[in-house]
Amino acid sequence: MKTIQVSVVEEILSANDQLAGQNRRLLDDAGVFAVNIMSSPGAGKTSTIVATQNLLKDRLRLGMVDGDIATTIDADRAAAAGMQAIQINTGGNCHLDAVMLSTALPEMKLDELDLIIVENVGNLICPSSFKLGTHRSVLIASIPEGDDKPYKYPPMYRGVDAVIINKVDLLPYVKFDMDYFIAGVEMLNPGVKTFPISCVTGEGLTDWTDWLYEQVMQNKV
Repeated sequence: MKTIQVSVVEEILSANDQLAGQNRRLLDDAGVFAVNIMSSPGAGKTSTIVATQNLLKDRLRLGMVDGDIATTIDADRAAAAGMQAIQINTGGNCHLDAVMLSTALPEMKLDELDLIIVENVGNLICPSSFKLGTHRSVLIASIPEGDDKPYKYPPMYRGVDAVIINKVDLLPYVKFDMDYFIAGVEMLNPGVKTFPISCVTGEGLTDWTDWLYEQVMQNKV
C-alpha cells in the first residue's frame, strides 16, 4: 500500500510540474515576471504586497493573484491599491497549484503587466511541494510566529529565493532571537537573501523592493 501511495503522489507532482512549465512559458512569452509569496496565516503577505505596489507603482505595472480558502478580502485590498487582482478560492485546499494558476493567468491583461505577485494560501507545509511556474519564490516569516520556524518547517525555507522577516517593529515587545532565526535559515538555504521589514513603519521595505525590481529587470535582459 505504501508503494501505491508514493506512486500516486509522484504522479500528481509530476503532472503539476509539467503544467507549471506551461505557466512559465506563458509568462515568458508575455514578458511578465512572477513571484510566489508564501507564509503562515497572518504573517503579512497582503500588507507586504500592498506596500510593494505603493513603492514600485511608478516603475513597474503590478498584478496580484490571491489564493485563499474563501472571500475576496485580500484581492480587494490589492485592487484598491491599484493592482490588477484575480481571486482564486481553493474551497478548502491548503495551497495553490499550477492548475489553479493556469486558470487565473488568462483572466489577466498580461500585456499591461511587468510583475505578478502570487499570494499563496497561508500555510507552512503544503505550498513548498507544488511549483506554480513563477520565476522566484519568497517566504514571509513574522516576529510573533517565533524564531524556531526554520527548524520546525525546513522544507519551506530550503527552496526559496528570499526570506522576508516582517513585523520587526514588534521586536521590543516579543521574545525573538534574530541571530538564532537567521542561523536556522542559513543552515537550510545558505546565502539566501533576507529582508527584515515593517509594513507599519516602512523599515526595510525599500531594500526588499529594490531587490525585487532588480530581479524583474534582469529577467528582461
